[in-house]
Amino acid sequence: MHSLHQSDTDDKILVDPALRSQVAHRSTMVSVAVNSLLSVGQVATGWLSGSQGLIADGVHSLSDLFADFVVLLANRHGQKDADDDHQYGHQRFETAASLVLGLLLLVVGVGMLWSGVHKLQDPASIARVHGAALWVALIALAAKEGLFRYMLAQAERVRSGMLVANAWHARSDAASSLVVGVGIIGNLCGYRLLDPLAALIVGLMVGKMGAGFAWQALNDLMDRAASEEDIERLQQCLLTTPGVQGVHDLRTRMMGDLIVVDAHLEVDGKLNVREGHDIAVAAQQRVRLALPVLHVMIHIDPADEALPQPD
Repeated sequence: MHSLHQSDTDDKILVDPALRSQVAHRSTMVSVAVNSLLSVGQVATGWLSGSQGLIADGVHSLSDLFADFVVLLANRHGQKDADDDHQYGHQRFETAASLVLGLLLLVVGVGMLWSGVHKLQDPASIARVHGAALWVALIALAAKEGLFRYMLAQAERVRSGMLVANAWHARSDAASSLVVGVGIIGNLCGYRLLDPLAALIVGLMVGKMGAGFAWQALNDLMDRAASEEDIERLQQCLLTTPGVQGVHDLRTRMMGDLIVVDAHLEVDGKLNVREGHDIAVAAQQRVRLALPVLHVMIHIDPADEALPQPD
């Protein structure tokens, strides 16, 4: 979450659709290149060296390629303008993509668990791995950690939940490569069970992260409200608008990474329609400058008669 002390202008730039699309495409293409090289290297080396953990890590990297293509697809369609069928725009395409990413991680994690348990049930089939597997695991660890830091910085720059999810997907890869490296070291030291055990741990990590992302995206699709921090900021923006005497029935829901706002503003009941309208417009402008807001619906109530509306 960006600091609440950032300038209004910076916040507005951060959610510029053209910038977001450009950053998403560039960072995802970097991820495609890295994951393509890693998946081939890890699976090939794991197969040749006899490392179950490295093969599992390679499959994880391969799943990242699919995740990257999902992000590219969402980036292309999520930036489309509103149309007759989608009058608020297509921002929720990003939320749907985040759900797919989470489910993908969950499926990959379950697959790793299944493979790891199968190996542990047959210890005699566990071979001693070759030292080359360790070098590849260390290279993968460094590459994935670097990719995570780069992607997260770009995601926070444009405040994209979908890109944040993909960045943490890369971090899960870095963590899995670390675990796999430890398992390979253990295998080389004579503890052969550690390699498939590493694959099992990686599966648990990936599955847990996938479940978390999927659940968050599902909540967004069910009109989850904005964060308490953002709601408080909205409240202050509206209350400090000249002419506003009170605010009630402030409601929010997420549309991708943007917020849809509904609010009732209490103003002097003696104002004419034009004056009330001007106050509403000023409130909308203040909110749009302060937060990544897609749409603001303002209802004007006379302060002396304003009552909260029933649900």
